[in-house]
Formats: sequence, structure tokens, C-alpha cells
Amino acid sequence: MREGLNESEAVRAALQEAADRRRRRSALRDEAARLAADPVDRAAIARVAVDMDEIAADWPE
Repeated sequence: MREGLNESEAVRAALQEAADRRRRRSALRDEAARLAADPVDRAAIARVAVDMDEIAADWPE
């Protein structure tokens, strides 16, 4: 049990924390889906990938 809380308060706090985590994960999932569907963002990602490939050192074989 959480220090300083009775059982009911600890359960309530744990449920609130779990709901907060679900909301944050949902918001991140929504943002990732929005960015994945954004053609401007996808083009920027592709340009960065090309730039990174151009400056990357060759891998030894």
C-alpha cells in the first residue's frame, strides 16, 4: 500500500495513474498515426533518410 494512504485511497490513486497512462499512450498513438498519414511529414522523413545515407560511413564487409 502507498505510504500515508489508506487502501481505498491507494486503489483510487492507482486507478487514476493507470487512466493517465492510457490517455498518454492513446495520444501518442494518435499523433503517430497523424504524422504517418501526413505527406509533408513523410517527405521530410524521406529527405532526412537520404541525407543520413549520404553522410554515413561505409560498413566494412
